[in-house]
Amino acid sequence: MKKHKLFTPGPISIPEEILLEMAKPIMHHRTDEFLSIAKEVFEGLKYLFQTKNDVLILASSGTGAMEASITNLFSKGEKIIVINGGKFGERFVEIGKAYGLDVIDFKVEWGKTLPKEELEKIIEQNEDAKGVFANLCETSTATHFDVKSYGEIISKYDDMIFVVDAISSLGAIPCYMDEWNIDCLLTGSQKAFMLPPGLAFISLSEKAWGKTKNSNLPKYYFDLKKYKNSLEKFDFPFTIPVSLIVGLRKAIEIIRQYTLEKIWEEHKKRATATRQAIISMGLKLLSSSPSDVVTAILLPENINGDQLIKFIRKNYGISFAPGQDKLKGKIIRISHLGWQDEFDVLTALDAFGVGLEKFGYKVDIGKGIEKAKEILFS
Repeated sequence: MKKHKLFTPGPISIPEEILLEMAKPIMHHRTDEFLSIAKEVFEGLKYLFQTKNDVLILASSGTGAMEASITNLFSKGEKIIVINGGKFGERFVEIGKAYGLDVIDFKVEWGKTLPKEELEKIIEQNEDAKGVFANLCETSTATHFDVKSYGEIISKYDDMIFVVDAISSLGAIPCYMDEWNIDCLLTGSQKAFMLPPGLAFISLSEKAWGKTKNSNLPKYYFDLKKYKNSLEKFDFPFTIPVSLIVGLRKAIEIIRQYTLEKIWEEHKKRATATRQAIISMGLKLLSSSPSDVVTAILLPENINGDQLIKFIRKNYGISFAPGQDKLKGKIIRISHLGWQDEFDVLTALDAFGVGLEKFGYKVDIGKGIEKAKEILFS
């Protein structure tokens, strides 16, 4: 029997305390007992988002929150700017076009980031744009984007809002919604929140709520006004996954006790150790601006990443994430999210190195492990 370990950027390994909470007998979602749990959750989410604004909960994957950010904040024909540096920037482009928006698709080379000076130029050329969309971490390329600087620029425009996809990164790396001038921030449950897939979260600034008053795009299930009205009673407009909310309460409790700052520090240490170990093994990283959420490793030309991942999962019980689209077969991604510790990092590196050797590519696994240990246990 093999112990299976997830090093994918969602779903992730879940602490036993949270699993046990979700395993308790289910309760009805319209009872006072459940609504008191929901009240705790709604208040706790403000801490995770670092905001004074309400945080709404949707029963969907993170893509549901992405769609809600389009349909609730804009009207048909309005112009938006999307910083498109990977599959999830691309998804914002696709959703915007599906709803008839005039999308300025600003493509960034995969693995690269966008300097703030470049964003300033884009906005100056499109001052009539009503919104700018960015990813805090472009998960498909493991690239970090400087949304703090972007927010400073966008906040100077009274009729322009800033939407940030932090689906893979909120809770794992620093993100201050209010301080960084983010008008719409969204995330999902199966990443740093340490839950199974099934919940999405979205928060709007006062500026963004003002946009909802005039939005004429079609919406029903993802009509955020319905969620805001229900929140007055700590309730939901539609049936919510009760067990996930119960698990979320425990997850927030764990995070608050540990503190976000400590969690951010540990993600940074695990990511740094992984990156330095990979370089010590003679391999290269994809991203020039690597995120502490996930590490993307460029594979040797004769190694097929998809085949390597399947081999490692089948033989060693270790799950990594493959490349997507143009990166399919060319990279593997090792996540630093969820219930991990220092020895999990060493396990992931060892499994990766052994897998490469089984595919005929010799690496100095020991050198990589020693470099990681220097960082992890210093």
